[in-house]
Amino acid sequence: MFHMLVLFCLCWWRLTGVLCVETVSVMEGDSVLLHNDVTEIHEDDDMVWIFGAEKTFIAKMNKRKQIFSTFNGPDGRFRDRLKLDHQTGSLTIANTRTEHVGYYQLLISGAKRSSKTFRVSVYARLNNPISNQTQPLNITHTCAEVHVHCCNTTEAVIRLVISALVGVATVAILVYDIRSTRG
Repeated sequence: MFHMLVLFCLCWWRLTGVLCVETVSVMEGDSVLLHNDVTEIHEDDDMVWIFGAEKTFIAKMNKRKQIFSTFNGPDGRFRDRLKLDHQTGSLTIANTRTEHVGYYQLLISGAKRSSKTFRVSVYARLNNPISNQTQPLNITHTCAEVHVHCCNTTEAVIRLVISALVGVATVAILVYDIRSTRG
């Protein structure tokens, strides 16, 4: 019973990073800005941008040492596409392709530790299916749509606690049912 509870809590604790994900959608070929939500970073802050399940380092910043670096990635998918804002640490991916789809995580260490996770979706551009049209299509859309699921740490903790309580209650009910059926 105790092992199941510990396993359950560890699983939910691991999901807190997933609970606070900002989803960004962009059309293929456009640029996307992964915004840090700060106006200026502190002198003692170190920042690292990580991409994908492989946790590939794609950018790092150390303001005190004047290090502002971007990396192509092991397969070169980010070659000449990344721009790191030296004031805020926000990351821009230019000329996006479907190979840029995935999770991006910003880790900040220094006086205050924090992280932020983004899920980037890249949509292919469609050719105009109406070839004999006499007037241009009047389509209005936003090329980069942002959906924030839960980027408030307090809200994430509240969701985690509620989920854990529901899980504990579920396990308790299962154990009670098992014991009551035995005798």
